Parts: sequence; structure tokens; C-alpha cells
Amino acid sequence: MSATLFSIDWILILLYFFFLIWLSWKKGWSDESEEEFLLSGRKVTIPAFVATLVSTWYGGILGVGEFSYQFGISMWLIFGLPFYLFSAIFAVLLAGKIRLNKALTIPEAIANRYTPLAGRVSALPIFILVSPAPYILMLAVLFQFMIGGDVPYLMYASLVALFSVLYITIGGFGAVIRTDILQIVLMFSGFGMLLLFAVAEFGGVGLLFSELPDLHTDFTGGFSWQYILVWFFIALWTFVDPSFHQRAAAAESPETAKKGIFISIGFWTFFDFLTCFTGLYAFAILGGGLENPILSYPVLADQLLPIGLKGLFFVTLLATIMSTLDSYLFISGQTLGRDYLKKYLPSINPNWLTRAGILISAVIGIILTILYPSVIDLWYVIGSVCIPGLLIPVLGIYLPIFQLRTVFALPALVIPILISLTWLILGTYFPAGGEGYLYMGVEPFYPGLFVAFVIWLIGRAKNGKTESDLYGGDLIDEK
Repeated sequence: MSATLFSIDWILILLYFFFLIWLSWKKGWSDESEEEFLLSGRKVTIPAFVATLVSTWYGGILGVGEFSYQFGISMWLIFGLPFYLFSAIFAVLLAGKIRLNKALTIPEAIANRYTPLAGRVSALPIFILVSPAPYILMLAVLFQFMIGGDVPYLMYASLVALFSVLYITIGGFGAVIRTDILQIVLMFSGFGMLLLFAVAEFGGVGLLFSELPDLHTDFTGGFSWQYILVWFFIALWTFVDPSFHQRAAAAESPETAKKGIFISIGFWTFFDFLTCFTGLYAFAILGGGLENPILSYPVLADQLLPIGLKGLFFVTLLATIMSTLDSYLFISGQTLGRDYLKKYLPSINPNWLTRAGILISAVIGIILTILYPSVIDLWYVIGSVCIPGLLIPVLGIYLPIFQLRTVFALPALVIPILISLTWLILGTYFPAGGEGYLYMGVEPFYPGLFVAFVIWLIGRAKNGKTESDLYGGDLIDEK
């Protein structure tokens, strides 16, 4: 299966890639300070904040298409509501405090609050948590559909990853923001266009719902509430996601960080409307027998859109995925280079260590796509192993109730991760019911999270810390 693209479509796609390079090279190579390179000098305004957060948090667009095509409006309950909820909690409880923290990254904040060793150790699961592997995989699948032929998958994955390395190593976080502003415009305009063509082809929403199976109009999608609850736990990812922390730290003020997240939730809600209904129309127009549901959006666009507009929509898909790929590559690179390797290579400029880390992250991401050639598997494995160990120590930086005594910081990071990883391995070789990763019928996420809360109960620090104590003894002076 492959798309039918014409010269004008390919010209639009190539122009998009050239424009990304131009946006990144506007400032060129420079000897910026760490704060400028990593956080754009903490001067990000609300429009730029919203553009980069909205586009970065929505990279799994092909997975959303697969789910809405197969299970209908339940996509909103499972992939939407939990993340709106925890994003709002993040805005109220954490965003402003992160902006006031002097630390530039999560590992640095953990090092300031607990110990330098805890900070360095935390860099490793954070590096894995923001692996670009799922987004490299999606782009490779998309290019295979667009180009067709017998080109090996690994070739597409490598070219996509290395192209992203090229433009973000030049411009730093500023390049990520500039490209994200372009990408959010493409996201909304492209899906709005495809949805309009689908309505014109099939009919209005009333006709659509009358023709869809009951499963697609059931808010639960036929899933058990136990399964749905799992996704609310997975949405805890929001609290430890470095892209959220980075953007909150880069905002021009605590108020910008808070307001920006709430505005972003509104944009996510509207974009979920566009993507959900596009998936429903894909099912209605293409039928339920699509061989590879992850390609529901590309196949629908290939069937409905005329020359030129088809190329524009494929640019939309590329932009949606690449907005997350470039952010995760940048964060994983800075985590490995600045927060881990800097201790062992103190004579090298931290910005160059970040650039080296970006390249290493891309290579490891390519390897992970070979080991786990499924986007859902990558999300599941990474989240299930890393989140239980990071949750309590990260929350403890900013919220007194989650503070740990210093001696418990390292066990709280390491032991839950080892428990979840062990459970995952056991579930891989001895799965309950013969499938999945369940060992003894339990998801690997839960044993790790349980152990994390046990360590928290045992190792809780006394309340009553001052703001300065909580942030590691130093706050940014807001004037």
C-alpha cells in the first residue's frame, strides 16, 4: 500500500523541510549561555509557549488515528480527558514553582533538592522517558506509505532522525520554538481541511452517527473501567515529562506558564475534536477492513484530497510528529550530555555535550524501533518502567507533602524502576493468558508505583520547609 503523490505534492513536502532548516539557521551557531540555549533565556511569551507545548504534546498522531478508527469517540475519554485533568493540576500546583526554580532541568532540580548523585541517576530514566523512538518509528512508517517501493525501513528511520539532529543542534530550544509555531498552524489547518472534505464526501454528523457501529459511538468504546483507569495512571506521565518542565521553566513569568497550560488544554480539546471525527469518517468512508489502521489518516487523505492539498496534508502529518520528535531529541540530548556526562567531562562546553547527546539519542532511538517496532509498545514499556521511579522524587522538589529525606531519594528513584522492569521482563516471558506484559495478571506499572509510595511513606521529610529550602536554597529573582 502506498500513496499517490504528484510533483506539486512533493514540492510542498520538500519546501517544508527546507523551511525547517531556514528557521533553525536564522541565528546560526553561537556561544550562547546555557540558559539561552536550553530555555531561550526564560523569555518565552504566551503565544510561543502555547504553540510549542500544544504541538510537542501531540506527536502520536498516527496512534490517535488508529485508535479513533477502531474505537470511535472513546479516544476522547482514554487519550484526552486524563491528560487534560493532569495538565490542569500541573498548571495549578507545579508550573509557577518550576518557573521560579533556578534549575534548568529536572536532574539539576533533583540534585539541588537531594544529592548530586541522585540528580545524575535521575538523568538516565529521564533520558529513556523522552526517547524519540516512537516518533522516529511513526515517521518511518509514514515515509514508507508516501514513497512506497522496497527501501528498507531502517533507511527511512535513520534519515528522519539525522535530519532532526541537524536542525535542532544548530538553534537549540529557540529553534524548537520557531519550528513549533509553524507546525501548530499546519496541524490545525491540515486536519480542518481533511475533515471538511470528509463531510462533503459522506454527509453531516447526524448521518455519520446513524451509520457507525454502536462501539464507535459508545463513550467507553467497549473497554472495561479497569482498563480505562490504567490510562489515568499513565497520564501521570504529565508530572514527570521534561517537555512540560522545560516549557514552564522557559516562560517569561509564572503567570505565563500557568495561563499557557490552560490555553493549551483548550487547543488540545479542539484538536481532539478534529482528529476524533476525522477518524470516525475514515471508518465510515474506508470501511472497517483497513489492513493497517495506523494509516487511517494518510489513506483517507490519499483517497479524498486533490493534488496539492494532498501534499499539504502529508506535511501536516509530518509537522505533527516532528514537533514532538525535535523536542524529545533536544531534551534527551541535554539530559544525557549536560546532566549526566558533564560530571565526567567537565572541560567540555555543556552546550556541545548537549549536541553530542542529541546524536546519541537519535542512534539509540533507531535501535529501539528495531527492538520494539510498535508505537504502543514503546509508549507502554518506557512509561511503565520509568514513571514509578520518577514520580515521587520529582513531585518532592516542589510539593512539601511529597518531600523525601535525602537518604531516601536514591532508593525512591532506583527501586521502583527495578521492580517495574523486573515485572515487565517476567511478563514478557511468562505473560498471564499468554499475551501482553502482565505477570500474575498485574501490569508492571503497578508494582513499581506501589513500592514508590511505600518508600515515600517511610522516607517522608517533615513538613514546614520554606520555599527557598524546597527549591534547593535559591529562587530566581522575579522583577
